[in-house]
Amino acid sequence: MLNNKKIVVVMPAYNAELTLEKTYNEIPFDIVDEVILVDDTSKDQTSILAKKIGIQHVIRHERNKGYGGNQKTCYNKAKEIGADIVIMLHPDYQYTPTLIHSIASIIAYNVYPAVFASRILGKGALKGGMPLYKYFFNRCLTLFQNILMSQKLSEYHTGYRAFSIDVLNAVDYNICSDDFVFDNQMCAQVFYAGFEIGEVTCPTKYFDEASSINFARSVKYGLGVLATSVQYRFQKWGIINLAMFKKLN
Repeated sequence: MLNNKKIVVVMPAYNAELTLEKTYNEIPFDIVDEVILVDDTSKDQTSILAKKIGIQHVIRHERNKGYGGNQKTCYNKAKEIGADIVIMLHPDYQYTPTLIHSIASIIAYNVYPAVFASRILGKGALKGGMPLYKYFFNRCLTLFQNILMSQKLSEYHTGYRAFSIDVLNAVDYNICSDDFVFDNQMCAQVFYAGFEIGEVTCPTKYFDEASSINFARSVKYGLGVLATSVQYRFQKWGIINLAMFKKLN
């Protein structure tokens, strides 16, 4: 715990056997209370290894539900076990678990209710091996999103993010896509509900075992991001009324 807040790390996993243990071993258990791993029907031994190394909650989907569907299971389980702060950490070792102290502290001491670990602040992205085309589209999409959503995030596309339980209870993330655009839809929900998102600088590592989506999937994701941003602006203007933006609490 930190400031009497229960901290739960959730790990959406798919074929993470080669990097899972290294990631898990760097989680700071002096403040992290429990870990949840959701295996989205991996073809390797991810679930077996997760149980072997001592992860308390291991859930394996009977069918592949996609990256967004995986996160829904993660967050629903975190709420079920009484989390106050939920930190999503990918088990592919692309993001360092040692930032959990900083991320959790920001929420635990009520600085921000949500935190993103940005690869763009500083020089972490290119230095860590992010492909140049991904960096370019990351910057373009982020600029477009900031304009339409009247925000100033340095990056919307990081997979390292944390939420207070108040945020998770206020937005209907279960209505979002099961695909990769889930992240941006949920981010739009958080902003629309009136919450602010803080950022910390995060180094990143690109290597063969780290998860990544190919160019075709990246294009599909980018189009989904653009659509989400336009929907957010139209919702703000009262042109449309989407259930996705309904605040629950």
